[in-house]
Amino acid sequence: MHPAVRRLTGYLTRHVDGPLLGVVLALMAVGLIVLFSASNANFARVSAQLANMLIALGVMWVFANIPPHYLLRLAFPLYVVGVLLLVGVALAGDVVHGARRWLDLGVTRIQPSELMKIAVPLALAWYFERHEATLRLGNYVVATVMLVIPVALIVRQPDLGTALLITAAGFFVLFLAGLSWRLIAGLGVAGIAALPFAWSVMHDYQRQRILTLLDPAQDPLGAGYHTIQSTIAVGSGGWFGKGWMNGSQTHLDFIPERATDFIFAVYAEEFGLIGSLVLLVLFLLVISRGMLITAGAPTLFTRLLAGAITLTFFTYAFVNMGMVSGVLPVVGIPLPLISYGGTALVSICLGFGILMSIASHKKLVQT
Repeated sequence: MHPAVRRLTGYLTRHVDGPLLGVVLALMAVGLIVLFSASNANFARVSAQLANMLIALGVMWVFANIPPHYLLRLAFPLYVVGVLLLVGVALAGDVVHGARRWLDLGVTRIQPSELMKIAVPLALAWYFERHEATLRLGNYVVATVMLVIPVALIVRQPDLGTALLITAAGFFVLFLAGLSWRLIAGLGVAGIAALPFAWSVMHDYQRQRILTLLDPAQDPLGAGYHTIQSTIAVGSGGWFGKGWMNGSQTHLDFIPERATDFIFAVYAEEFGLIGSLVLLVLFLLVISRGMLITAGAPTLFTRLLAGAITLTFFTYAFVNMGMVSGVLPVVGIPLPLISYGGTALVSICLGFGILMSIASHKKLVQT
C-alpha cells in the first residue's frame, strides 16, 4: 500500500472501533436484504435506505472523532435547547396524523424529540459528573426532574415510543450512577400505584393498544390486526423459514408496516428461528462491545453515557421484537439498523459514534 494511502486510511480509522463497526455493518447488510423483500424488490426504496445508512455512518464517524470533553461542555446547553424546542412544538408545532411532533423553522422541519434521545443521557451524565464527589438523594431527585420534563412534553405530543426510549435512557443513567435498589423498588411500587391515574390520562388509542395486547382477537380487523398478522408470520417461519422473498404473509400484504416497525415479522417468516437466533447474536455482539467500552471508560461521565447508549440500543431491539411477537404493546419503535427510515438510524449511529469516541479517547480533559 502506498504510504500516502496508508496515512489517509490511518487518519480515517484512528477513532473507529473495528469490532463495533463490523457488527453494525453486518446488521445494516441484513437490513437491506430484508427491506428488499419487504418492499417487494423496490430498488428505489432500498437505494434510499442505503443513502440513509451512508449518512448515518458519516455522522457516526464525525462523533467518533469528537473528544468526550467537548460533549461534556455541550451536554447541558444541548439539553436546554432541546427542552425549549419541545415547548415550541407544544405551542406551535405542526400536526401530522393527529400528533404534534414537528417544528417548522422556516428552512426545514425538525422533530426535537429525536434530539432528546441523546441530549437527555448526555445532560444526566454531565450532572452526575459535576456532583460525583458529593452524591446524595437530592441529586437523584434533581436528575429525575430533568428526565421527567422532556418525557412529559413528548408524551403530550403524543409520542409514546420515543418517550419510552428516553425514559429508559434516563433510568439507565440513574441506575449506573448508583441509584439504590430500595429506591428502584419504591419507584416500581409507586409506578404500579399510579397505573389507574395513568390509565385515566391515556389517549384512547393507547388504551386500545394495551387491551389489544391482552386479547388481540377482540378486534381482529382493527386494533388487533397488527399483532395477529405479525405473530402468524413469526410462527409460520418454523425452524428455517420459508426462504428469502418467499414469505406468504409478507408478499400477500398481510403484514402492516412491514418495511418499518414490523420488519422483524418479515425476517422471522423468511429466515425462521435459526435466522432469528443469528440476528439476536448480532445484537448481543453490539451490546457486549458497548458494555466493554462502558467498563473501560475513564470517567464517570463517559461511563454513564456509554452505558446508557448501549442499554438504550438493547431497549430498541427488545421492545420491537416483543411488540412484533405479541408480548408487548404496539408502541411504534423500529428495529435498530434493520427497519426502513433515516431519523432513528442516524440517532443510533450518532450514539455509536460517541461510544467509539469514548473507546479511543481514553483521557478526558477536565475543564
